[in-house]
Amino acid sequence: MIKKTLYFGNPAYLSYRLKQLVIKKPDIKGDMPDFGIPDAFTVIKTVPVEDIGVIILDHPHITLSQALMSALLDNNCAVITCDSRHMPVGLFLPLTGNSIQNERFRNQLDASLPLRKQLWQQTVECKIKNQASLLYYSTGKRHNNMSVWAESVKSGDTGNMEARAAAYYWKTVLPENPGFIRGQNEDAPNNLLNYGYAILRAIVARSLVGSGLLPTIGIHHHNRYNAYCLADDVMEPYRPFVDKVVIDLLKQESGTELDTKKKQRLLSIPTEDVLMDGTRRPLMIAVSQTTSSLVKCFSGELRKVSYPSFE
Repeated sequence: MIKKTLYFGNPAYLSYRLKQLVIKKPDIKGDMPDFGIPDAFTVIKTVPVEDIGVIILDHPHITLSQALMSALLDNNCAVITCDSRHMPVGLFLPLTGNSIQNERFRNQLDASLPLRKQLWQQTVECKIKNQASLLYYSTGKRHNNMSVWAESVKSGDTGNMEARAAAYYWKTVLPENPGFIRGQNEDAPNNLLNYGYAILRAIVARSLVGSGLLPTIGIHHHNRYNAYCLADDVMEPYRPFVDKVVIDLLKQESGTELDTKKKQRLLSIPTEDVLMDGTRRPLMIAVSQTTSSLVKCFSGELRKVSYPSFE
């Protein structure tokens, strides 16, 4: 089942009642009223909590009740908060997400270095192949060097093929913007890419927790200040699917400002179709299959992670 992604960009009071997310808006304009006065709000909608996968909070005057927060986390919902620039800066996830979590934690923590290097090799190879497919989509030409680099990835990517492919990819994937530099704080359309990646990261982190894995312990990423190293590893082959959404947005919409219409399109990332083991399925479902296969790799049941492709 595809879970819903909900976006809140206006003042609201979000609470929990009868297994429903209750959305209320203030009846008065200006500053938010005292939340202790129930008559100051009007219920505009309710949504079953079990249907929600991701919530994005993008306004300083949004309040959530403790009962709602608890219910959302009990249902493995990822809650994203945004800063004054409307960019995601925080992610809330449940502490537990699987009935045999302790066993899976141990398998993950005990994973050998050769296994982690092999898993990273598979991850990078798939990412470069997906980048090659998107380059063909965006430029109309095959880029055989990308395929060569993908096939040349060694255990642990000791040849740094990921970086080599990325340098070429970002110089080529936006033919209408030849001077584009990919970076967190660089010029647009980095703002669109960053927003899309934040949504993807939340989807992956949520699925990892649901599969009983620690998002903090990566197979390659290991920054001591990063709480989502494994999520950053697993999302790599999925990044080109976000890039495709951004490329389509740039073709269909004028300007690069992160406006409501563009946010709405980026919020559909969980429902993007990807090819998984020969079958088309929504990205959110594919991510769950990826994290489930990773669990089996850590336990020794599988030797290969299931990742998506374009073709």
